[in-house]
Amino acid sequence: MSTVAARCTFTSADDWQCTTLGDVAQVKGGKRLPKGEKFAETVTPFPYIRVTDLANFSIDTSDLRYLTPEIQATIERYTISKNDVYISIAGSIGITGMIPARLDGANLTENAAKLVLKEDVIAPRFLMYYLASEVAQTEIRGQTVKNAQPKLALVRIASLEIPLPPLPEQRKIAAVLGVVQRAIEQQKRLIALTTELKKALLHKLFTEGLCGEPKKQTEIGSVPESWEIAPCEKLCEMITVGVVVKPASHYVSKGVQAFRSFNVREDRLETNDLVFFSEEDNDTKLAKSKLRTGDVLVVRTGYPGTSCVVPKEYDGSNCIDLVIVRPKAGVIRSGFLSRFFNAPAGKSQAVASKHGLAQQHLNVSAVKRTLVPVPSLVEQDEIDSVLATVQRKIALISAKKETLADLFRSLLHQLMTAQIRVNDLKLDDLEATGTE
Repeated sequence: MSTVAARCTFTSADDWQCTTLGDVAQVKGGKRLPKGEKFAETVTPFPYIRVTDLANFSIDTSDLRYLTPEIQATIERYTISKNDVYISIAGSIGITGMIPARLDGANLTENAAKLVLKEDVIAPRFLMYYLASEVAQTEIRGQTVKNAQPKLALVRIASLEIPLPPLPEQRKIAAVLGVVQRAIEQQKRLIALTTELKKALLHKLFTEGLCGEPKKQTEIGSVPESWEIAPCEKLCEMITVGVVVKPASHYVSKGVQAFRSFNVREDRLETNDLVFFSEEDNDTKLAKSKLRTGDVLVVRTGYPGTSCVVPKEYDGSNCIDLVIVRPKAGVIRSGFLSRFFNAPAGKSQAVASKHGLAQQHLNVSAVKRTLVPVPSLVEQDEIDSVLATVQRKIALISAKKETLADLFRSLLHQLMTAQIRVNDLKLDDLEATGTE
């Protein structure tokens, strides 16, 4: 084609050429709602796609908005086809994908552009994936105007340099990446389903138990007849708060780990972005909040009430602005208590007790007053075990998803720079999965 420039600067492939996006596609903007108009209050035949709906190389339809026929008639030219590629151009810039067939003809926000391609030259899904690559994203960032709200002008999109492998190879590259992408989406769905199962179990186990007992009504709702209800402070030997006064003055580059609110996730500790205290301070000035294996950590700010247990590898560590709950041995198990804080009956008490406007938080006194169900130690252990099994399943699926995501990023870069070639790949084997 006459518009093709020289070979690409970021690949040594002899049979790859380069061009600009404007040479292989028309770049067209979307349209905002007319001033003063609002979305329809019900579902209509006219979906409207916003930047917040752009996700996973497709469209997240969970909160899709719709136009009335009257409004759609005024912006009817600003639609997107199932064969077009979208790219966000304001706010969150560079999100790319294609819409599903059921949204063919939907209206598109002014904060995104559609790329109407010459499909005899470039494969839509190949371009979609290329625009998500680090090579393309780096160029996109360079073309973005840095204002109060960053913007990527349509003319700058048209000037983006893109590689042009032979069309059959484009389709094969897209097919390979599509297989990995779908595997990632499958893991996301499994995580969502297993998380929903866990939520259902949290409610069921803390209201019905495992022994099929008759139930009774209590201050926290229905529980098995043999269960007692007690304030948390009566079940624990200590409930206090971690370091809150100038914790940064104790920070060192390496030493004893100190956990903060964002390190505490439901039933697990996240160990990214840890800070550290010196051994000396941890044993003296900060000894009050020195943690033991089995302590329960409860979040005060951010997501008040979220809880996890301190595992043995973090015995002797410390924490900042977290509630430390130390259960009494032989009275209540750490795992059971932590999981109750994360159950609906526990969370509802935390939500009712949090206060503050700018940043809501949970007081130590509210944790002490939290009413906790107390079954036998045997049943506590069984409930903890059931929920731990589900949590391990979520962790395994999450780890698999992250492995696939790493693979996708690596393949995306290597395929788009011709470090890996797929010329000999049989496309029919992959097309059966519906990639291209």
